Amino acid sequence: MATKQSTIDFLLDQISQAGVVSARKMFGEYGIYCDGKMPALVCDDQLFIKPTEAGKAFIGEVEEVPPYTGAKSYFLISGEKWDDQEWLSELVAITAREIPLPIKKKKAAPKSSQT
Repeated sequence: MATKQSTIDFLLDQISQAGVVSARKMFGEYGIYCDGKMPALVCDDQLFIKPTEAGKAFIGEVEEVPPYTGAKSYFLISGEKWDDQEWLSELVAITAREIPLPIKKKKAAPKSSQT
């Protein structure tokens, strides 16, 4: 079951106070970005937050499950928490602050042809 665009639109609206937020389609599901970092995934219409110490302290008791087969465990945020815009935005902001910016890949130098 793939994530619906309406789910992504709703979540982006709910976390809009966290910073500059966006979503990018990845492998049929979505990565959620905040200030250039990816603190969350949305898979099968479920919200998964990257685990961090500060995030765990903020949430308290939380179920940790992998968002897809072979992935590391993330915090699964239940749908009932999605309606609390302030809480959800704060969780995403806390998580984004704790994770590093992605490492930019260097472009390969063009191959020169020898004659």
